[in-house]
Amino acid sequence: MLKAFDHIAAPMERVESMLEFYTALGCQVLDQGQIKAAVFGDNKINFHMPSLWSGGEFTLRGHTALPGSADICFVWDGSQEELLTVLTNAEAEIELGPVPRTGGMNRGSTEGTSIYTRDPDGNLIEFIIYG
Repeated sequence: MLKAFDHIAAPMERVESMLEFYTALGCQVLDQGQIKAAVFGDNKINFHMPSLWSGGEFTLRGHTALPGSADICFVWDGSQEELLTVLTNAEAEIELGPVPRTGGMNRGSTEGTSIYTRDPDGNLIEFIIYG
């Protein structure tokens, strides 16, 4: 039986900008050699360095995975104003929102409010705020 996600992985191209962006969101960035990990709470995103995903030998990834192909939704544990401040400080432009959305934590009538942006590699990043 599935319990939870452990981590996700995505190829990364703009290394320094990506690490700065995820640090600004509050992630702890770990250097794991060819992988840089962005850790928050019990969650982790493994970013594969360009030398890893572009070399041709590394096959433990989606066959069509390229930088900018991820679509990630984070649960934001704070106010909308706090999120907008963090995104402004991270120089992230709002692509859409705030808009009502039904997320994974919904169990019936509880709806969230989402704000969408993109990270420096162009991955779509959604932040959902519940109740």
